[in-house]
Amino acid sequence: MEKERNPTQEFRQGRKITLIGALVNLFLIAFKFLAGVFGHSQALIADAVHSISDLFTDAVVLVGLTMGRKAPDEDHHFGHARYETLASTFVGAALLGVALYLGAGAALDIFRPTENHPAPVTVGAAALAIILKEVLYRYTIHVGQRIRSSALQANAWHHRSDALSSVAVLLGVGGAQINPDWHILDACAALVVSIFILKAGLEILRSSVREFTDTAPAHHVMARISSCAGAVPGVIETHDVRVRMSGGLYQMELHAVVDRGLTVVEGHRIAKDIEACLREEFDELSQVIIHVDPSEE
Repeated sequence: MEKERNPTQEFRQGRKITLIGALVNLFLIAFKFLAGVFGHSQALIADAVHSISDLFTDAVVLVGLTMGRKAPDEDHHFGHARYETLASTFVGAALLGVALYLGAGAALDIFRPTENHPAPVTVGAAALAIILKEVLYRYTIHVGQRIRSSALQANAWHHRSDALSSVAVLLGVGGAQINPDWHILDACAALVVSIFILKAGLEILRSSVREFTDTAPAHHVMARISSCAGAVPGVIETHDVRVRMSGGLYQMELHAVVDRGLTVVEGHRIAKDIEACLREEFDELSQVIIHVDPSEE
């Protein structure tokens, strides 16, 4: 049975969590900056600057959702889903920038360490930031997967990168509270975190590039498509199966060979059965074009 999608409802859900994320980011920017200034923590001030990048990506995701969820029109026959792919690219690039910024700063701090004596308030500020951003990540990734939004899922990973950078801050200021000689922990943890953020950014960019270049999905996905279509009663075989991703959703085209003696109505019914099977098999299916070919014998 074909699953119905509600683009308007999906857009509202995506916009809601993105706006919530923007408000949380505004709060964390002000909170971490003030705690860093009054708590004498350069790491927390830098973390507040990192949170500013989240506001940028929130804005990009909102634009991507707004444009990407529009219906096809005269100028965009296959819809506007690539706008979401473009938004994901910006988010991935932002993650790379954050990773390089944190990594370079951490490397300099390791080779040219500076002593800081942060106040206890900085520990609480970093811990609160971790909790808020991890909750925001889980909520955003859940909504992104539910509405099949690549931009929203990419933004969720940006939230987690902020939480990871706050983990580095917590280790640094926490270690300084235990032993002032351990202030280098902050830089070491930040360097490790920057590697994780770099990996997340590269994976998002890799996925975006695959979509922009119309790269086919993995072989097991292609096998599932052929198996699903071939199992429909009346289908003799399938061939010329073509698949691409757009905005995190599949766009498919395939040929199904049927008995040449069937009527047009019967052939059309088989095509609709194939479409129903594929929509049941793939939640992330956007559209499918099925060509019905007559058998040679």
